[in-house]
Amino acid sequence: MNAYGEWVIDTALTQISRWQELGLKFLVRTSVNIAAIQLQQPDFTQRLTTLLATHPDVEPCYLELEVLETSALDDVQHVSKIMEACIAMGVNFALDDFGTGYSSLTYLRRLPAKLIKIDQSFVRDMLHDADDLAIVEGVIALAKSFNREVIAEGVETIEHGTALLKLGCELAQGYGIAKPMPAGDIPEWISGWRPDISWQT
Repeated sequence: MNAYGEWVIDTALTQISRWQELGLKFLVRTSVNIAAIQLQQPDFTQRLTTLLATHPDVEPCYLELEVLETSALDDVQHVSKIMEACIAMGVNFALDDFGTGYSSLTYLRRLPAKLIKIDQSFVRDMLHDADDLAIVEGVIALAKSFNREVIAEGVETIEHGTALLKLGCELAQGYGIAKPMPAGDIPEWISGWRPDISWQT
């Protein structure tokens, strides 16, 4: 694990710990981007174990590692074993930008990631582009077939969220939910946020 990647994960764990000290009840995981090259480092699992040990108050299930550049994974079988070892510790994985890589189906079949992220380039125009809508529908159907959760990136409007809910996608991120904010503002936002009435079932 490179020094910068290690610092990012350590910082995320420190922040989760601070939120817990404030009494924040977690309903979602905190996601950290990791590059394909970082995940393939021979000491990745060992270094992650050490980082988790330095934050004993943080349950590993609250950390999610979001794998970027999946097309750059050289040895899928090797990476799968690394991910399985991390999952055994309680850490979750997500595959980022699903649908944009040429080997996406291979990764879906062979990598034990719990969550699939639909790339925002498809979500953004799905309301008026039939092809993008078909891709979003297809990714959601694939995720369900492989017993994976699915989250849509780039949900900018209430209409986007409504359409995704109708397709069976209940997780989303984007300005339609919240804009980026300082970590200190998160507890108040979580306590006060309510979904749009059209999103409530």
